[in-house]
Amino acid sequence: MTNLPRPRRVLEDVFVTEGVPEETYVDPPNFNQILLDMRHAGKPVVVEGPSGTGKTCTVKKVLERLGRSNDWMYLSVRKPEDVELIHELADRPSPGVFIIDDFHRLGIHHQRKLSDIAKLAAEEGDAARHPKLVLIGINQVGTALIEFSPDVAKRCGIHRVQPATEEQTTKLVEKGCDALNVKFANPALFFRESHGDYWLTQRLCSAACSLDNVLETQVELRTLSPNFDRVRRSIIEHLEAAYYEPVKEFCRGRRFRPSNDPYYRILRFIATKAGLTSSVDLVELANANPEIAGSINNVKDTRLSVLLNEKPRAGQYFYFNKETARLSIEDPAVFYFLRNLDWEKLRSDCGFRDVGQALQPVDIALSFAGEYRELARLIASRLRELDVSTFFDEDYENRFLGKQLSDEFERVFSQQSRYVVCLLDSCHRKKIWPTFERNVFSPRVQNGQVIPIYLDDTVFPGIPNDLYGIEFKFSLANEDWRALVDEKIILRLIDRVG
Repeated sequence: MTNLPRPRRVLEDVFVTEGVPEETYVDPPNFNQILLDMRHAGKPVVVEGPSGTGKTCTVKKVLERLGRSNDWMYLSVRKPEDVELIHELADRPSPGVFIIDDFHRLGIHHQRKLSDIAKLAAEEGDAARHPKLVLIGINQVGTALIEFSPDVAKRCGIHRVQPATEEQTTKLVEKGCDALNVKFANPALFFRESHGDYWLTQRLCSAACSLDNVLETQVELRTLSPNFDRVRRSIIEHLEAAYYEPVKEFCRGRRFRPSNDPYYRILRFIATKAGLTSSVDLVELANANPEIAGSINNVKDTRLSVLLNEKPRAGQYFYFNKETARLSIEDPAVFYFLRNLDWEKLRSDCGFRDVGQALQPVDIALSFAGEYRELARLIASRLRELDVSTFFDEDYENRFLGKQLSDEFERVFSQQSRYVVCLLDSCHRKKIWPTFERNVFSPRVQNGQVIPIYLDDTVFPGIPNDLYGIEFKFSLANEDWRALVDEKIILRLIDRVG
């Protein structure tokens, strides 16, 4: 009997890094549970998890297994034409079966509407009247859905595609090896590198074969012994052309300052210390890690969203949900790139100066008495929203632990601020700390670096009577005082500091 030649397969069709693999697909450990919930006529389904973990691939394989691919309407929030259909479905639900991919990118308003639709469908179980929804999204989509409609929890199938086990990873590798007629000397190394990530396993195998000149099915069986340092370096060098500049753009922020690197610090921490997760809750991260809490609190409320809106290359790879404070690195290739990046080289390429643990210079330092802390807090918040770095003492409490406050405040108000904005009133004159600050910054008056906001008519030694400032006599009891701050203070400060 004559042995038939092996079918010819090319490397890119065997180890697939884009799209759905055929030769090397393996079911995730919880495939059957997902299939059962998708097969259930009236049951809403959520498939959540980081990008690249096989959510869409698994859903499509379930449909193939059910033989119902043509029964479902697949809609992606990434496609503008599909978004219109999703909005229409949310506003005017109709019977049918719908897969909505990238659900987390949908606006909160329509997320809530679809959640209510899912709840109603689950409660009534009438597939003839309500749509069946399969919602695919990044981490915590299921949790968010439950928060919107708590009763959905027990009636909705919520799944995270589980990473491959070592046995499944080995099976994936061996399937590809069989198609290419090769054998890896130590296939277990792939699991140690990928930790069961499906995309990364495919990419590692592809790179290992390519480096050994295996580009298609081999005529004779070959045993390969890949050097994983070389494989990893090959992948990073390949990814660098696409991702280095967007990462650099993110790290430099919206308005670059050589001594101000909160985005760099946050991203480096996520990539190197936050475990193997590409999606993090910044509030939780700040609470658990005081060393980066200042950086997170400085950008999470407004500046991070503005950065990603104004820097399209960075916004393509990083996603921030302001409502949930969750920062996600959606592309698994980007996350792997970050995990293996030379961070010191990136810091140098960004142009950051090494300022050690010293307090970084700011545009404005706020001096005030405690009676007007709420006013100072609002001014600081508004300035940060407009990307003006501001010293407000509450934000720096952790940085001052174990240090002498007099030394730190002296540096801030004498050297480490472009301008001092002082809220002057009778309390500022009487109290010890405001008086200390005033004694420090008074010599800067002659250089035009002190901007007074006069809250009453108190006269101050060291502050000339004709020093032009902002008159702001008001009462916190006035409900409109916040709007007045924007009009009479913030706009003028922004104009002054540029």
